[in-house]
Amino acid sequence: MSNQAKILMVEDSVSLSTIYKAYLEDTDYHVVSVERLGAAHAALGAFQPDIILLDIELPDGNGMDFLAEAAAMANPPKVIVMTAHGTSDMAVSAIQQGAFDFLTKPFDAARLKVTLANAAAQLQLGKQVRELSRLERDNYCNFIGKSAAMQSVYKTIDSLAASDATGFIIGESGTGKELAAEAIHQQSPRRNAEFIAINCAAIPGELMESELFGHIKGAFTGASANREGAASVANGGTLFLDEICEMSLELQKKLLRFIQTGTFRKVGSNTLEQVDVRFVCATNRDPLVEVREGRFREDLFYRLHVVPVRMPPLREREADVLMIAHHFLHQFSEREGRQFSGFSPDAAAAIRRYPWPGNVRQLQNTMHQVVVLNDGETVEYDMLPEPVTSGALESAARAPAPGAPALSLIGKAPQSHLERRQQVEPLWLTEKNAIEAAVDICGGNINQAAGLLEVAPSTLYRKLQSWKSQQA
Repeated sequence: MSNQAKILMVEDSVSLSTIYKAYLEDTDYHVVSVERLGAAHAALGAFQPDIILLDIELPDGNGMDFLAEAAAMANPPKVIVMTAHGTSDMAVSAIQQGAFDFLTKPFDAARLKVTLANAAAQLQLGKQVRELSRLERDNYCNFIGKSAAMQSVYKTIDSLAASDATGFIIGESGTGKELAAEAIHQQSPRRNAEFIAINCAAIPGELMESELFGHIKGAFTGASANREGAASVANGGTLFLDEICEMSLELQKKLLRFIQTGTFRKVGSNTLEQVDVRFVCATNRDPLVEVREGRFREDLFYRLHVVPVRMPPLREREADVLMIAHHFLHQFSEREGRQFSGFSPDAAAAIRRYPWPGNVRQLQNTMHQVVVLNDGETVEYDMLPEPVTSGALESAARAPAPGAPALSLIGKAPQSHLERRQQVEPLWLTEKNAIEAAVDICGGNINQAAGLLEVAPSTLYRKLQSWKSQQA
């Protein structure tokens, strides 16, 4: 894809436009340049670019407005913002509004080519994902779930695994980021080599370099023998760097060089070693915030953030919650010698309604707790831990205490399910109202509304389109 991609360059400086075209003379990119936003608007339909190199300060307007227009297209091109007035805040704003990447002038040919190659790789990935859109699965590798959110994850992993592009997995704790990394490895041509995982948050900073690159005997106190690092062991396979944002800035610099060259030196050694590894990394933090705050190197972020994989939290996975709960219930019942085979209606409703802030890991631990502390064929409502039941509807079958009147403690007759239902606004409706209010406040600008709501613009477009389809 990268050799046939069509590039629209929006740059009012003829001299700079000529330089950038010269940078790409040894490639097969089809480059068309314009100097004004008016011509750029026309080229969107006539040229239909795959990638846009977009200047911000233009004679007839601001490039950020054109960015919003391009991002709103059905199959949006990858927009790379370039400006001589760049700041980290502007970079974050541009990416939040749909930009793929951000180049601060002046930049050299190498940086431009890497950025364009990354954009082209994502375009190819998107094409493959669309081709797989008809395939739906209720499980995949070690994942369980058939929700739309997980179908997207499965398709992204399928396409990413076939390449050697770096995967950047983002998600809350407990969403299965390491499972995603393992799936990328298992579905890749490197599956027969090693998959090595390093948790950058679990290893003391002073030992991290040795863990990654290895050391020679006598390199430091306690180094009684030569030791191979993860980079050497993963040669030919996959190196997974979990919680990458926890890595020190000094080691980030060495990691960047390793990624760029494939070479490294063991701690205490002068010998340069070379390996062939595929990188996958993960974080539960917002990497753009880490870059803006100076805790994560911007150049390393651009090297690693080639194909993002977002792991959805359990609260976004619809019916997957009960499917996963059943899986763990059967697994732990067999292990602990219990007879559980399912959930009562009230227990199932409580599990569905609870937001599971700890995600799949919390659900797994909860099912283990239920099995260990109880026994029976069915998990009842009162077998669930209090945090899960506190936000759920109480069972209408619960009897009043002996001697108490058939009234609740506040003197009201027990409400029917319909009466309770009328007092609680469904979560989807609360979300719909919040999104529509944000869009109204922003005058219909979806990208600005997405920034205020701290979600991706694509999420808002998908949800709004879904509600529109339901009304049709």
